This record gives sequence, C-alpha cells and structure tokens, in this order.
Amino acid sequence: MSLNPLDTLFLLAGLNLLAMLLIGQWRGAGWLATLFYGAQLLALFQFDPSQTIQHSAFSIQHSTLALNWQFDALAWLFAVISVAAALAASWYGAGEWLRKYTGSRRLLHSALAGNVLAMLLLLASGDLLTLFVGWEATSWAGFLLMALGGGSGQKPAREAALKYLVYAIAGAMALLGALVVLFQAGHSFGFAQAQASFATMSAPLLWSMVLLFLLAFGAKLALLPLHLWQAPAYSETPAPGAVFLGSIVGRMGLFALAVVLVKLIGIEHLADLALPFTFLSAQDLIAWIAVLTIILPTYTALKQNDARYLLAWHGIGQGGYMLLGLVLGTALGTAGGLLHMINYAATQATLLMAVFAVMHRVGHTDLNNLGGLVARMPLTFLALLLGIISLAGLPPMSGFVSKWMIYSALLQEGRPLLFVASVIGTLGTILSVYKLIHNLFLGQLRVEHEKIDEAPLSMLIPMLACGLFAFVTGAAPVLILGWVAAAQDSLGLPVLAYTLGGVSSPRASLDMLWVVGVLFASFGVGAVLFYGIGGKTQRIHQFDNYAGGHFLTGEMRYHYSDNFYAGLMHLIGGWYRGSFLWLESAIASGVSLVANAAGGWYRAVSPGFYLLAATTLLLAWVLL
Repeated sequence: MSLNPLDTLFLLAGLNLLAMLLIGQWRGAGWLATLFYGAQLLALFQFDPSQTIQHSAFSIQHSTLALNWQFDALAWLFAVISVAAALAASWYGAGEWLRKYTGSRRLLHSALAGNVLAMLLLLASGDLLTLFVGWEATSWAGFLLMALGGGSGQKPAREAALKYLVYAIAGAMALLGALVVLFQAGHSFGFAQAQASFATMSAPLLWSMVLLFLLAFGAKLALLPLHLWQAPAYSETPAPGAVFLGSIVGRMGLFALAVVLVKLIGIEHLADLALPFTFLSAQDLIAWIAVLTIILPTYTALKQNDARYLLAWHGIGQGGYMLLGLVLGTALGTAGGLLHMINYAATQATLLMAVFAVMHRVGHTDLNNLGGLVARMPLTFLALLLGIISLAGLPPMSGFVSKWMIYSALLQEGRPLLFVASVIGTLGTILSVYKLIHNLFLGQLRVEHEKIDEAPLSMLIPMLACGLFAFVTGAAPVLILGWVAAAQDSLGLPVLAYTLGGVSSPRASLDMLWVVGVLFASFGVGAVLFYGIGGKTQRIHQFDNYAGGHFLTGEMRYHYSDNFYAGLMHLIGGWYRGSFLWLESAIASGVSLVANAAGGWYRAVSPGFYLLAATTLLLAWVLL
C-alpha cells in the first residue's frame, strides 16, 4: 500500500525518533538524524501547498471523539521551516561539536527528534481536540530539550525549564477551559463547528475566549507579560537545541493564534469586539500587546552581556512583529507577519550558530571579555554579519522585506502610533546587534584568544547556508512569497499580489532587485574611490589602535567592550526590567498564598465534606 506524502512525513519522523532512542549514543547518530531531517524535507516538497488539503489515512476514534490529521498551506509552511531548522541544528551538532559534548547524546538526539514529531502532529491538527493533544506534546518535548543543560551548567538549565513548565501548564489549562466552553456550545471539536459557535457568541463570552486563547498560546510565543521564561530556557540549552528552539519552536504559538483568532474567530469579528470603557477593540488590544512585546524585550536585550541571552531576548521581540502583521488582517500586513516568521527562523539560526561557534572555540559568550575575533574566525564573522543585517531589518537581507511590509501596512491602515512604536523597537535592535558584532569580532583581539581557530566545517556549512538563504530571499522575495500567499488563502485572508522583486501596488511598491542592484553599485563606486583614487593604505597589526588622540600599539593593552552602552543603561536600565520581575514575584506570591490557604483548609475540613460536596454538584449537573 502506497503512503500519501503526509503519512510518509509522519513515518519518517517516527522512524527518526525510534532510531535515536535505540542508537542515539552512537557517534554517527547525529549524521543519521540529519539524513532523516533531509528526507522529511524532501517529503514536504512532495506537497503542493496551493492545492487541496492533504488528509492522513491514520486517525484515532473513541466513541464520539476522534483525532485526525491534515495539512493545509499554513501547516505546510510552518512544517517546512520546522524541519529545515532541525536539519540545520542537527548538521551543526553532528560533527566536532558532538565530540566535545559531555551530556547524553541519546537524550539530545531523541529530544530534537521528539520535538519535530510533536510539532508535525500539532501543525497537522484536523480539529481542536487534536490541536490540544499536539500542543501538549510540543510543550513536554520542549521541556525535555530545555532541561538537558548546555550553557552555564545543569542547574540553571533545569531551573529555567521548570519555570517554562509552569507557564506551559497554565497555558494548557487555559486552552482546556476554552475547549470545554466551545464543546458545550457546539457539541464538537471540529473547526467548522467552532467557527459557527464563535459567530453566535455574546460579547462577554467571546472576550473570555479571546483572553483564554491569548493566555494559552501567548505563553509559548512569549507575549508580554508571559515572556520571562523564554530567554534563560533557550539560552541554557545545548547548542543544537538552542538553535532549534530559538528559530522556530516559539512560533508554534503564532501558528495556533493564526488558526484560532484569524481562521476561526476572524479579523473582522475581532475588530468589532469592543473593549468596555475604552476606544479599543480586541484587534487593537492584540496589536498593542504585540508592539509592547517588540519594544520592552528588545531594550532588555540591549542590556545583556551574554551573547546567547541577547539573542534570546530579541527572539521575544521579533515574535511581536509577526503577531502585529498577522492581526492587521490586510494582505500586506499578514504577508509581512508570515514572511517575518520565515526570515527570522533563518536569521536567528545563523546568529545562534555563530555565537555557539565562538563559545565552542573560546569557552564562553561573555561580551565583556571578547573582541577582535574577526582575525581568527572570519567566516563565522561573515555569518554573524549577514544575520545582524537581517535582524536589524536593513537591505539587502530578507528581514528588510518583511519589516517594510509591516510598516507599510500600518501606515496604509492609519495606525501611526503603532508604526512609531514598532520603529522604536527596530532602533533598539540596531543598537543591540551593533553591540553583538562589535564585542565579539571587532576591536582588539585579546591575548588569550590569539591561538584559536576558525569553527569546524560541520558548523560553518549550516550557519553560512542559513545566512545565504536570508540574503537570497531578501534579493528575490518571490522565492518564498508564493508560500506566504498560499498560507494567507488557507486562513481566508486577502492574498498578497507579489512580483519577482517583492510587491507592486498603487499604494505600496518594493522591488528588491533594484534595491540590491543600487546598493551593490554604491559599494562598487565606494571601492573604486577608496582603492583606486584615494591615498595609499597601510596595513597595521590588529593590536594597534587609536583612541582619544593617541596611538595605542600592541604593547599597550586596551579594550573597550566591557559594559558596552553603560551610559545608556544608566538612563533606561532600571524601569522596564525591574517592573516585570516585580510582577512575576507578585503573581508567584499570590499563587503561593492561595495554595497555602487551600492546603490549610483542606487539612482542617473532614474528607467526608468533599465527598458530599462533589456528590451534590454531580447530582445537580445531571438533574439540570
């Protein structure tokens, strides 16, 4: 019996997990897993995302409930990015990195394979019950990967993973509550029945559903104020796991929000749902949550002195751009949000692989004690350079295209405050990525790093490939805009009309072929002026420097990466980070107080009382 592409994909993912559980300790297991991810990617490209939905032949039936799986264009898009991220992460960690890894190889490979399988099950959800099962599978698989430890040690990793678990469980309970209400309303977990139930709900009930779904899925997407777990959890994970988590795992929250808020409830319904006693709608509220998620974590990233944490905080902020574009509901805005998800996956994977390559050679990622590594790791520097240009949203990289779409959509929709706020976030990003590349690769090389080598080829190939992807799709967005348009259509959204170079419409046009051509022509003119017409250059040793009107030679050690942006942090550092720590501790104290009170009441009251109360409630529910 021949398998359809979806079942083939599931089979390959399951076999990969089984193989890693059995032979994961074998030295070549990482390369075997990489081959499996490559095969899964090939299976995905057997689909035609613009055509009909692909159904799995496998389902689980029990009484009136069933679990079934299917792929539409949106699920396909997220699956391609997920499997590609796993391929890059596995390749990165399969060679020299794995030989130095002191943890359990079997657990590492199995956790990565388990995450991919769980994410595929989530993305292929055929109804809300299947979505709940897939959501829980991704949560526990992610917890296993986070708990392995690979940064500062096992203890910080486990503490961060446990903090994530608290958020994940709270989100799961919120999701379960929302599904119970929906089932009571429509007596089904099907998407069509849920859509009909949402259309007839009263405003207070619909508001409660929107808030429950935001709590459930916003925790994984790390929306404010549900974001404090993500940076330590992702940063303390072993390098391949951190690359995978940082590039795509948190975006499962974006996928789920797209399904529920956009496909089932509808952007028009959100826009009509007024927030009592304000001039805001549900759409406005979500947009402002997205914008605050852009700004505050981005400036928190600016404060970080560990390169891993700096990138992890940026991951939170970039998720805000994706949600902001999606919730606008226009062809240009939603295309920008979905395109930014693709761009960011490649960009963040590139940056994290470069940072972990430095850690592999140097032993740490402390930005106060690095610098000048461009002379020893030039290809890693090139990968990081490509990544930071894209993350900052500058041409010619793909990050510029998606941010331009979001900015243009905001201006077209008459939302200048949201536009200004998102640009403020981009300013913080530019400052942060300059700090990252400066303190890692520019300036003087430290004496203790004079003998280090470039990253091994097994680590360079995937990081340069991801950086090149971000460049090529920036120069020719048409390569992936077809995927985005198909995903828009599957959500019932207006579809973007795109061209070879980007977007062409009476209200907003972008041709990246011209932008890239002009940019490189300018570089060429500058090179001719500098090398051909300008004065002769003189090569000096990297240890030689100049500051404050004095030449500093190699004999005089001078380094200025320590506590970068200290003056700026003195002005803005105290007001945003401390407020969230206070909020989190207040919530924790409140939960602890309630738990202690409930525990004391439980111990003081006779167990017979609970039995009587439960029986009375059950009889009342049956009789009514």
